[in-house]
Amino acid sequence: MLLWPFLLLLLLLLLPTLALLMQQRSQHARLSWLAGLQHRVAWGALVWAATWQRWRLEQSTLRVHQSQQQALRWCLQGAQRPHCSFTDVSTFRNHLPLTKASQTQEEESGEQPLPPTSNQDLGEASLQATVLGLVALNKAYPEVLAQGGTARVTLTSPWPQPLPWPGNTLGRVGTHGTKDPKALLLDALRSPGLRALEAGTAVELLDVFLGLEADGEELAGAIAAGNPGAPLPERAAELREALEQGPRGMALRLWPKLQVVVTLDAGGQAEAVAALGTLWCQGLAFFSPAYAASGGVLGLNLQPEQPYGLYLLPPGAPFIELLPVKEGTQEEAASTLLLAEAQQGKEYELVLTDRASLTRCRLGDVVRVVGVYNQCPVVRFIYRLGQTLSVRGEDIGEDLFSEALGRAVGQWPGAKLLDHGCVESSILDSFAGSAPHYEVFVALRGLRNLSEENRDKLDHCLQEASPRYKSLRFWGSVGPARVHLVGQGAFRALRAALAACPSSPFPPAMPRVLRHRHLAQCLQERVVS
Repeated sequence: MLLWPFLLLLLLLLLPTLALLMQQRSQHARLSWLAGLQHRVAWGALVWAATWQRWRLEQSTLRVHQSQQQALRWCLQGAQRPHCSFTDVSTFRNHLPLTKASQTQEEESGEQPLPPTSNQDLGEASLQATVLGLVALNKAYPEVLAQGGTARVTLTSPWPQPLPWPGNTLGRVGTHGTKDPKALLLDALRSPGLRALEAGTAVELLDVFLGLEADGEELAGAIAAGNPGAPLPERAAELREALEQGPRGMALRLWPKLQVVVTLDAGGQAEAVAALGTLWCQGLAFFSPAYAASGGVLGLNLQPEQPYGLYLLPPGAPFIELLPVKEGTQEEAASTLLLAEAQQGKEYELVLTDRASLTRCRLGDVVRVVGVYNQCPVVRFIYRLGQTLSVRGEDIGEDLFSEALGRAVGQWPGAKLLDHGCVESSILDSFAGSAPHYEVFVALRGLRNLSEENRDKLDHCLQEASPRYKSLRFWGSVGPARVHLVGQGAFRALRAALAACPSSPFPPAMPRVLRHRHLAQCLQERVVS
């Protein structure tokens, strides 16, 4: 007990000496020391929070049925409906029928989309995905959260739950709170030692690299002139050299220590991930901390080193059910299943219960169970039911069409697919005098014009993929798919139009089938071939 007064006296005696030493140190050294201390404290807080969240996740996934019952009670307690006295799952299913969500995020009239659960209600799942994802990412790729190791290049973040502290002190370069996307990119370009690159979604990151190529000289000039910050002429020269060598491997030329790209998986991102991985981000790993839809965080990614696109469905809030998908038919299953009842290898549509309106909503997102974590399914997202093409009842799904388009583009010499969108001909009134068909708009790299031979290859690939489509083509009931090449910026304009829609959710799941004329015209007006 006598030791504490002695230590206190010693500290008081040393304080003047410590103060003198701090005065003699340069301002830069003091700021560096303070930043290092702040980083260590923030990292300690994050590890503590992750340990707590991991324990909660372990307990909930080991007792899935009990955890889902608690999630159901949580939904019922927050419901704004009267007479919600039932608490067991069977009664809940009998009293509340399934409701289909708006089939596409751009619908503005007719059926109203399900209002997404509030951020407060989804805070637990979002916080869990963020905290556990950050620690898992740092474990898989050491030093990504070191000081100056990470930069975000979009206004949106890939992390579902913002962490004002300690998140802002963990490695990220740049000015916190800026609303200028070009300023974010400049901050990243001025930092050659980055180990992780963050963007809201893969399609947003694709837009960033396309914009970097278009505005590269302007950005290099700003860096050389010191706008903002100190002039960095050598770094500007490195940027110009990286741009001159083309897109392939550009990220690693700009940031030689870069290890991983972090984006949020939100549906419709696969083409952007493939294009980035083949060109600008060649040689880099991709990590998504969660799978998110308009209803919130639906899946957690706890292993950044595993193949991209695998997620654990957590049993806590929001309350998730699984509706079996019958292969080769549009017939609906009789009843939903709980998470513990999922079977490996089977496909299910996700059903989410909205707490405010107490609506059981079919999201249209179809997953395949590929593994298990304790008693919870690990899934891969396969396709979205609302992204189906059908002009004569042929029902060409998102996954089937994307596969056929990928095979067709693979036969176009030098072409790399960046993005695509489809429209049924009735939307654009383009079937006058011809059979109904698909209008397909593609953004490519490496090919400036499409020959008729190349355009025909997509229709041949669709016939090979779908016997029903082949039969309709044979009898002339469906016309050949018409392929159009759009110029740079076409899909960026489409995303801007989507974001302006009143029902647009975040994160913005990228639609592949457009149901409204004004959105289709965003692409039609920018056709170059």
